[in-house]
Amino acid sequence: MNTSRAAARSPLTSRRSVLKTGAGAAALLSLTGFLDACRGSAASTGSSEVGKATGQPIKTLKVGLPGTLSNLYPGQESGILNYYVAALTMEGLVSIDKTGATQPAVASSWHRPDASTYVYTIREGVKFTDGTVLTVEDVLYSLTMAQSAKSSPSTSASFSNVKSVKQTGENEITIALSAPSEAFEWVPSAASSLFIAPKAYWEKNNGQIGTPDALLTGTGPYRVAGFAADSSVRLEATGTWWAGKPPVEAIEISFISDDNTRYLAEKSGSIDMSFNVPLQSLTQWKSLPQTRVLSVPDRSWVGLVYNLGASPTNDVHVRRAIAHCIDRDAVVKELLHGEGQVATALSTPEQFVGVYSAAEATRKLAGVPQYAFSIEQAKAELAQSSVPQGFSTTLQYPNTGPQLGTAALSLAANLKQIGIELEVKEVALSQWLDNLGDTTAPLRYMWYFNTTPDPAELVTYLLYNQPAANLAGYADPNVMAMLQQAGTETDPAKRAALIVQAQQSAGSDLPYLPLWWGRSLTAFSDTVGVDGFSSYTFESPWADSLYAAA
Repeated sequence: MNTSRAAARSPLTSRRSVLKTGAGAAALLSLTGFLDACRGSAASTGSSEVGKATGQPIKTLKVGLPGTLSNLYPGQESGILNYYVAALTMEGLVSIDKTGATQPAVASSWHRPDASTYVYTIREGVKFTDGTVLTVEDVLYSLTMAQSAKSSPSTSASFSNVKSVKQTGENEITIALSAPSEAFEWVPSAASSLFIAPKAYWEKNNGQIGTPDALLTGTGPYRVAGFAADSSVRLEATGTWWAGKPPVEAIEISFISDDNTRYLAEKSGSIDMSFNVPLQSLTQWKSLPQTRVLSVPDRSWVGLVYNLGASPTNDVHVRRAIAHCIDRDAVVKELLHGEGQVATALSTPEQFVGVYSAAEATRKLAGVPQYAFSIEQAKAELAQSSVPQGFSTTLQYPNTGPQLGTAALSLAANLKQIGIELEVKEVALSQWLDNLGDTTAPLRYMWYFNTTPDPAELVTYLLYNQPAANLAGYADPNVMAMLQQAGTETDPAKRAALIVQAQQSAGSDLPYLPLWWGRSLTAFSDTVGVDGFSSYTFESPWADSLYAAA
């Protein structure tokens, strides 16, 4: 899975109607208070226009990354930032373009002779960043490593449906599945779960790559020239990429977790580009001269994970009480500054591309059972629960998502009104990722970035319970049956309908509480242009989309 890796409007209580009740007004004021504390003073408007293309290469691109990475290989550490770095040097058989369409990568072409078989023609003349020529054997061994729970613990489950992988021609491999799977189209990409490296390199490092001592080596445009864990990474163009010379010669990525430090670096010109501009200081970032902030839907999902195997969240009345205590409309409008949408389900509307428009998907996903903001309804639900007097618990959020913390503080203020004490704790991104599998915590945050256009990506991860239990410990035979059918359904419209129906069915059990679908905010210097910027840009060799501007 890829966490912190993945938008509909529902007919929820509007902000205006919330303000008509005392409890609603108090809750909204508490959120507004948090926001006022974060915003600081307003600033004047700065430049927001990119200069004209110069036609010259960018010598060195300096990037600020809002988190720290201890391993660059997404198979080991699967945060979205790991994917962004790996995309510059690693490739799979296929790639995903800026529109979300599947394109050739190490495979020059592929076809499906039947619903359970994928046949790939391996591109000739491909070189790794160390200069060695790629062979079919390298591809086969990388697929073996991708399926290994030891070498790729974070992504190996994506290959659980694979029955066999064989060389079936001089430059051809065939992957046979145990059952038809439309979702497998995206699996052998570096946006999902396949990262092709030399067989000899895998063997030399005992299947453990991505560390400072075993730098990523792939077929992309850049080699990793240096990596200091939790500090920085440097990449340099090698001239070996099969797709040609990229427009950026070197990339220096600094891991800057502190938002203010990253802002000052952008302000001083020390960095040319920054991922994940913090929402609480968006106004200040937009006011920086010679800087522009670009926003696109990023297909991310923020929500709460209820532990159905632990008390008291194994009680549906407790889950409903918590759900009624967060004003999602106010969060999106006030906290996110409109840079997001209230989430009504697990899939994001943009993932139904080719079947539904985003607006049509929004309407269909709104059919999932919803829980409107109401302190009175929350009190009534808690009164029916196993803990009518309330309880205490903790909710952790990653330091790379301060907006999650602010939303959690607002939720905590509301929960206190009904007798629930929620301690909100900020932890490092790496620690938060490690703690996602904690089976003792009653309540957890999930911040998930879908890396593929598959509307079932997060749905399968959170609702399917085979071969391992999902995060909530949720298991429903009807939902499982619908997801199994969706997994083998080859008609896109029928498959999409099944994915929506599965979420509608699970929604009444409330194993997860969708909060919002996000947008990506990226700051660029006006001397750096970007072509065709979209929510998929950073999931392929994204520096190839940049150009020098003046």
